This record gives sequence, C-alpha cells and structure tokens, in this order.
Amino acid sequence: MSIKKHKVLGQHIEKGKGAQLSLDIAKLHTRTKIEVPVIVERGKKDGPTLLITGGIHGNEINGVEIVRQIVSKKYNRPTYGMVICIPVVNIFGFLNQTRQFPDGRDLNRVFPGSLRGSLASRFAYHLVKDIAPLIDCCIDFHTGGDSRFNAPQIRIDKDDEDGLALAKEFGAEFIVKSAGREKSFRETLHKLKKKVLLYEGGKSLHIDKEITNTGIVGALRIMQHLGMRNFDDEISQLSTKPVTPKLVNASKWIRAKHSGMFHPIVKVGEKVSKGAELGSISGPFGYFERKIKATENSYILCINQSPIVNQGDAILHIAHDVE
Repeated sequence: MSIKKHKVLGQHIEKGKGAQLSLDIAKLHTRTKIEVPVIVERGKKDGPTLLITGGIHGNEINGVEIVRQIVSKKYNRPTYGMVICIPVVNIFGFLNQTRQFPDGRDLNRVFPGSLRGSLASRFAYHLVKDIAPLIDCCIDFHTGGDSRFNAPQIRIDKDDEDGLALAKEFGAEFIVKSAGREKSFRETLHKLKKKVLLYEGGKSLHIDKEITNTGIVGALRIMQHLGMRNFDDEISQLSTKPVTPKLVNASKWIRAKHSGMFHPIVKVGEKVSKGAELGSISGPFGYFERKIKATENSYILCINQSPIVNQGDAILHIAHDVE
C-alpha cells in the first residue's frame, strides 16, 4: 500500500489510529473561518478506503444524522482499511438550514470544481483533489428536496454493474437506475473510477428513524461486504425485517393538474394498482375537489408532503418498470 493512500489532508494516519481533521478552505463574509470536520479511522490491517458523506445539501439533515450515528457508535472504526467520514459536507448550508452554498449555488452541480471559480466550485475542487484520490468507494447520503419524502432507495447509473452489486448488498427497499446528473459528486467520482452509492431517504429539515436506520444498516453491510469489519451482531440488532430490493428500471413524476390543497392517501413504498386512488386536490372553500388515480401498476417512490401545491408541481414519484 502506498504511503500516500494513508495521508489525509497532509496528515499520515497510522495503523489502528484515527484523527479529526478539517477542510478549511473558505471563510464567511464576516471573515470567520469555517472548518468542515473530516473524521478518519484506519484499521490495524490494510484494506480498502471508504468515504461516507452527508449534507452535501445543507438542509438534508437525515443524511447528517446517519453519518453522525456511524461515528458516535464507532462503526467507522474498521479492522481492515480506512474509513473517512464527512458528516456535513456543506457546513455553510447546514448553519443556515438551506440547500445551497452562501453564493447561492448548489454544491452538487459544480463538481469537479475550479480553483478560481465560485465559493462552491472552489470547495468542490478541494474535495475532489484532496479526498477523492484516496478512496475506493463512497456512500453519499441524501434526502428528498423541500417537502418531498423519498422511500429508502439507492440510485445508480443504468450501466453500473459494480454499483448494482453493491446496491443489492446495501439492502434499501428500492434500487433506482437513473442517469447521473452533470457536474454532480456522483458523476465526478464515477469518472475517477470510484464506486459510488447514493442513498435517498426522507425529506429536508427532518429526521426519520426508519430512514436513518436503513441508511446505517446499509453502510454496515457495505463495510462488511468490502471485508473491512464484521457487523453480524450489529446488523441483526438493527434490522427489523429482511428486505429484497426492488430494481426500478423506469420511473416518472405525477404532476398536479390543479392548484389547491393536496391530500395523499398512499404511503411511500406502497404498491398500487391501475385505477387506485392516490389522493386528491381540493380548494379551501369546500366546492372544488379532484381525485388523483393511478394510470398503471406502480410503486410510490416519493410523496410531496406539502399541504399546498400549484398546478404543475411534482406531487408523486412512481416506479412503473420494476423487477
């Protein structure tokens, strides 16, 4: 193993040791330095390096909670290899409880970044330059945006066979084949030949125990699959029921045909039949109501939990080609 593979942000990590480091490449407009904690643990024996990240979008708290618990419970201490945890990648957005960086940009749309670009772009550059070369695999934790509540799912590129195998090991309810977003962290890591799993579950500014638990168990399964540590006891204690992931080859959004108050009657993860009632949109004064029905057999991947919707808003994400 190259010594460089175990030098993180300028500090060499000895076997069996750990360190809390920081990415501190930017300041607020008050000139206050903002440090992004990077928590590193190395096993006593050589093995792969796993990166676990949360909070690329600062208001996606559920992902932060998953990584926090992994560190708090010392699950990030491997027997083989090294684990790098960044619980809050976008510490700026986390402080303000917003999705974006202070410059208004979405961090997950500016990778691989630029040394002379915007604040978000510069941060992305350092993450890719200083951390990405060290890793073999990454689990990136996300939630649905705004009020959109996602069923627990792993997203992978359509032709990513290695990702599919890892996704099955993770054990989320759904594996969604989706095209990688241009300039996203996931796409950038793929171009660097790194294995990537993107977990989606829950919604912004919210912590859901079931979603969190699925993410933690999934991370332990991946570590065990990679031969980094045995988690048989922990997985059996945390898992409530065995899950056979459903592979989603195609999905689409149902959009509101009317503005009004949205009343979903289905649950995320639920299987629905063609013609089944999914919910309704009503006016606030009692004389207007329209039912929403399924146009085909499908599974509910996401529900917009906002009580008020406008015509054209995405309200239900459905999987209609499932294996």
